[in-house]
Amino acid sequence: MNRRSFIKSACFASSLGYSAVGHAGRNLSTQTRVERTGGSKLKISCNLFCFNRPLLSGELTLDAVLEYCAQLGFDAVDPTGYYFPGYPKVPPNDYLYHIKRKAFILGLDISGTGVRNDFTVPDPALRGADVEMVKSWIECAARLGAPVLRVFAGKGISDGHTGDEVHGWIVDGIRKCVEDAARSGVLIVIQNHNDFIKTPTQVLRILKSVDSEWFALNLDIGSFRTADPYEEIAQVLPYAVTCQIKESLYFKEKEVKTDLARLFRIFKEAGYRGYIPIETLGEGDPKVKVRGFLDEVRQALA
Repeated sequence: MNRRSFIKSACFASSLGYSAVGHAGRNLSTQTRVERTGGSKLKISCNLFCFNRPLLSGELTLDAVLEYCAQLGFDAVDPTGYYFPGYPKVPPNDYLYHIKRKAFILGLDISGTGVRNDFTVPDPALRGADVEMVKSWIECAARLGAPVLRVFAGKGISDGHTGDEVHGWIVDGIRKCVEDAARSGVLIVIQNHNDFIKTPTQVLRILKSVDSEWFALNLDIGSFRTADPYEEIAQVLPYAVTCQIKESLYFKEKEVKTDLARLFRIFKEAGYRGYIPIETLGEGDPKVKVRGFLDEVRQALA
């Protein structure tokens, strides 16, 4: 459980070139790096967004996807909230516990789950509704046995508003959720999704502004598109508690197949310990794509 043990303090405001604004009468100067010991250990999970189309259409059920992931020998699964009945409402306990039991019997950990929120919308009532939705799914994640709940910053900056203003909305929304997260024992993890968050600097600014040991990064390796993605991954990896691995990276807007050997060298040099949910995208049979990418990941880790 060392990968969940935070906090290491350090001054950061001058290095990021902005002033941290205090809350509750204090200055936010915590550097929320994840403290780990024991060297790198990578556990392969499947983000069930890989099966988005057949799950949403009813062609596949969560039960069937869990069984397929067990057949392939995954260590864990990440069943996103969209695939539970009644989303965005929390599913009934009997169904939730059925999935929890099913995963356990199949030998699969539940590495996390996630919701779709937007804290960048100008309407405070809509942001407030998403805060309440996230809080309800924190409790759901705890009952499911998921250690993290994945959230987004939001789509971006609306006309008539500034980046600093929207940053404040995001931080405010997340701060309203972290106390519930602490009480439930579930980490809130924000995903860099090439939406409002596009750069490592933006990631670090949000993490340090929220300033909570119950808030960390879900690193999406395919969503940095401003320079060298490998360098950007290395910058934020010390703040990540889960990492989504994709088939492609982007050098600016140029899509390039992920060099998994290079990527995992960065992970091992950083001493990252934890889940690496794989996520396949695009056209094609998701079962074939997941099996093929899983084979590539295993070969790179061998």
